[in-house]
Amino acid sequence: MAVQSLQAAPVPVTAAGRRRDREAMIAFWLFMSPMLLGLIVFTFVPIVWGFLLSFSRAQNTVSVGDFIGFQNYVDVLRDREFRRSLITILVFTAFIVPLTYAASLGLAMLVNGVNWGRGIFRTAFFIPTAISYVVASLIWRMSLFNGIPSGVANIAIYEWFGIENPINWIAGTDPPWYWLVLVTVRLWLQVGFYMIIFIAGLQEIPRSLYEAAWVDGARSGWTTFRDITLPMLRNTTIAVMLLLFINAFQAFDEFFNVLGGTAATQGNRGLARPPLVYLYQVAFQDADYGRGSAGAFILTAIIITVTVVQGRLFGFGRSA
Repeated sequence: MAVQSLQAAPVPVTAAGRRRDREAMIAFWLFMSPMLLGLIVFTFVPIVWGFLLSFSRAQNTVSVGDFIGFQNYVDVLRDREFRRSLITILVFTAFIVPLTYAASLGLAMLVNGVNWGRGIFRTAFFIPTAISYVVASLIWRMSLFNGIPSGVANIAIYEWFGIENPINWIAGTDPPWYWLVLVTVRLWLQVGFYMIIFIAGLQEIPRSLYEAAWVDGARSGWTTFRDITLPMLRNTTIAVMLLLFINAFQAFDEFFNVLGGTAATQGNRGLARPPLVYLYQVAFQDADYGRGSAGAFILTAIIITVTVVQGRLFGFGRSA
């Protein structure tokens, strides 16, 4: 007996159906076109234009022309100040990444463990994320760590440790207290964001794992944190670390505003100048847009390389 496969009869396409499809397509492009236009005008065109400028002798002009090949890239890599800026950002990364990771994970565990007011605590710790880096940097510089006896930090160390001589937090180089200012302002601004990410990861851990560990004799504390919480947060940890490294290498506002001077002076930017501040000065103060563009693409390549290597080493995407 032959078995014949049953196939559904094709649905006839009517004129009304074609009209609805056409109207849906028109509505889609009407809603998407402003975003696509913005991406093209403000993202793709500047990237392409900057890439072409990086191969041009573009001094005091942003016009593409007078191509000089890779000379701008060679000049940037040979510049001692650019290499020094890379060392500066590596030092900053070595401080801010582990501190933010530990603080955000600790806050996430504390907030996730409370039974009352969890939303209030989440909101309170997340609010600094919405504050401008420029505003926070100026508050740190002009109020908290202004270096005068009436500054908040100097009053605190006098009350707690009895130190009467005020510390020059920003201009002092022995010891370099300005690192404390730079790291603490970035830590305060971003710890709430990563706390929310960790809270989401903690809420995905099955409670049955902790209950089974409790039955087996384990008690809540370091043992369950080491054997259950950290392994189950593996992918969340990798994602957070990747974001922290990328954001650290893009540091600009806190260095520019905390260590910056007025319109007539450079302030103390020479003490710690990350790559973006260096490129800003090359492009907009020295008006060498070709060399500035070349340095920006070198920094982009470094960030991409570090991100890919870090993801490979941590095994991003693999199951826990």
